[in-house]
Amino acid sequence: MNLEEFKKDILPIKNKLYRMALRITANPAEAEDVVQEVFIKVWENRQDMHEVRNVQAWCMQMTKNRAIDKKRLLYNQAEGLDKAYGLSSSNHDPGRQAELSDAAGQVKELMAQLPDNQKMAMQLRDIEGLSYQEICETLDMPLNQVKTNIFRARKHIRSKLLQLWTIK
Repeated sequence: MNLEEFKKDILPIKNKLYRMALRITANPAEAEDVVQEVFIKVWENRQDMHEVRNVQAWCMQMTKNRAIDKKRLLYNQAEGLDKAYGLSSSNHDPGRQAELSDAAGQVKELMAQLPDNQKMAMQLRDIEGLSYQEICETLDMPLNQVKTNIFRARKHIRSKLLQLWTIK
C-alpha cells in the first residue's frame, strides 16, 4: 500500500472509525487518539494489506479493540449524541431540533444500558450502516448471533421508548 492507496482506501472511513471510538470511549479526545493510533498501525502494516480481505472491517475491529483498551484505562465523560452524530444540523426548525436532540439523548441512554454485544451490533448496523457480514467480521461473531443481538437491542429500546413516551 502506498500513500495514494492509503488516502483512497483508509481516509474515507475515518468518520466511521471516530464514531465507533466515540461510542465506546464517550470522550472526543480519546476517540481522536484511537483513530490516529489505528491509522498509524495501518500505515506501519501497509506491506501486509494485500492479505486483508475487508479493509474497512479490519480497521473497525482495530478501532473497537483499541477503544475498549482505552476505556479500561480511563474513566471518561459522556459526549452528547447530538454533536457526535451531527444532529445539530440547521435543516430543522428549533422545535424539531429540540425533539430530535431529546430523542437522541434518550436512545443514547438506553443504548448505554444494553449488553456490550447488543450495543456494538446496533451501533454498527443502525448508526454506521455496516452490512451484517461486515458486522460479523468486525465483532468476530456468527451471523445468527449478530442478527439476534440487533433484534434484541432494537426491541429493548423500542419498548423502553414507548414506556417513556406514553407516560408523558
